[in-house]
Amino acid sequence: MRIRSRACIPAWIFGSSTERKARVNVDQRIRWLLKPAIWIAALAPFAWLAWRAFSDDLGANPIEAITHTTGDWALRLLLVTLAITPLKNLTGWRRIVRVRRLLGLFTFFYALVHFATWLVLDQFFDWPMIVEDIVERPFITVGFAGFVLLTALAATSTTAAMRRMGGNWLRLHRAIYLIAPLGVLHFLWLVKADWLEPAIYGAIAVSLLGMRIPAVRDRLRFGRRPSRPAAPARNPAAAS
Repeated sequence: MRIRSRACIPAWIFGSSTERKARVNVDQRIRWLLKPAIWIAALAPFAWLAWRAFSDDLGANPIEAITHTTGDWALRLLLVTLAITPLKNLTGWRRIVRVRRLLGLFTFFYALVHFATWLVLDQFFDWPMIVEDIVERPFITVGFAGFVLLTALAATSTTAAMRRMGGNWLRLHRAIYLIAPLGVLHFLWLVKADWLEPAIYGAIAVSLLGMRIPAVRDRLRFGRRPSRPAAPARNPAAAS
């Protein structure tokens, strides 16, 4: 007599379907909460900076305070953006990649404010001096190069741009792997002797980039893969 598989029993079908629906509902709730949380967390430093500026609480050199704060947060958010793919590989939660573009745009927002502060408030649109600084000061050279690449990524972050560019879109957006080292170098060469903080950022960037090496990436994925129980041996007597 053929034994019917448990997967075909209505109770098991109903239970499996219920579990899938529950997982989908949990994912939806997390996603609905995650994006607003990112908006709040990403804009909080800017709101605090604006409040300090409004309250005349930026210290003796407010332009430097704005430049450094926005630069720091641009680099931090860039590293958080880079962490999304390794986090997906470690946890198996694929839906988290949906917030990567939002994090990337906030990274560009802080980088734009950082650059605009230097361009407008520090240099006063003095174009000969701006060009001279970009060419002759290495920390500005690498910072400007990173900003140009980041601008290209932000400008092509839409779904329409992705469709229009096809395979070139992915090749362009791999520039983020270059932007991160440029950002760390920009910070390191700016502070010079006080290298501890940029060294920490550099170590994080190297770790996140290293997790994309195929051998490391596959090991991370394998580590989260659930082991399947061994299939029970067929009993010839069961078919009788």
